[in-house]
Amino acid sequence: MSESRRPVALVTGVGRRAGIGAGIAAGLAATGWDVAFSYLTGYDARMPWGADAEARAETTAVLKGYGARVLAVEADLQDVEAPAALIGKVRNELGPVRALVMVHAESVDSSILDTTVESFDRHFAVNARAVWLLIKAFAEQYDEPFGAGRIIALTSDHTTHNLPYGASKGALDRITLAAAEELKELGVTANVVNPGPIDTGWMSPEIKQLGIAATALGRLGTPQDTANLISFLCSERGGWMNGQLLYSNGGFRP
Repeated sequence: MSESRRPVALVTGVGRRAGIGAGIAAGLAATGWDVAFSYLTGYDARMPWGADAEARAETTAVLKGYGARVLAVEADLQDVEAPAALIGKVRNELGPVRALVMVHAESVDSSILDTTVESFDRHFAVNARAVWLLIKAFAEQYDEPFGAGRIIALTSDHTTHNLPYGASKGALDRITLAAAEELKELGVTANVVNPGPIDTGWMSPEIKQLGIAATALGRLGTPQDTANLISFLCSERGGWMNGQLLYSNGGFRP
């Protein structure tokens, strides 16, 4: 970045050091951004990988190592008030948010016949409604140069036996891409990124082998692969990419 003041990025869903969110946050800090990130300890605690007790401190240290100001905020985005509160806190403590990168997700496998209404509603609250409310709050506080703002959301094609996750990600796509047109007066770009299967520690050996076999480049994706694209999209050079659903998956074909 050419400005003396580093712009502010908010990355949601940075709960684990091995996760995509942490990689994206580090990539942005390394390319000149101050970074706020949100996390939710309770979500990781109920998932198979468990809570990462050192994630907040170590991620903060990594980002500060790149010269970034850092703000870590615990936020339960299922709460309808949480998105606006999160954006407001970041603006108050670091400054207006120029880049909103939404990595957070509720993802608990279930199928058409065994998905509960509670699970379905929770997935849509976190993966779709919170995305809308974050974008809304971001736009309402946006006070940056025309053409500089960025909205990016991560999505997935996985729906079979993962019904509420996949369905809510489909809604996320439409909400985010609508922002490219609806927020054009602000000069904010909005894109969706599908990173494909990323090895963040959740894969069994069998899933890893299937993923490698289905990827043209013969390996699994890493958080750094996704971070490289996000950093580009958030840069001045990435400013002509708008209203797109981008695949960054090494040629993965399930």
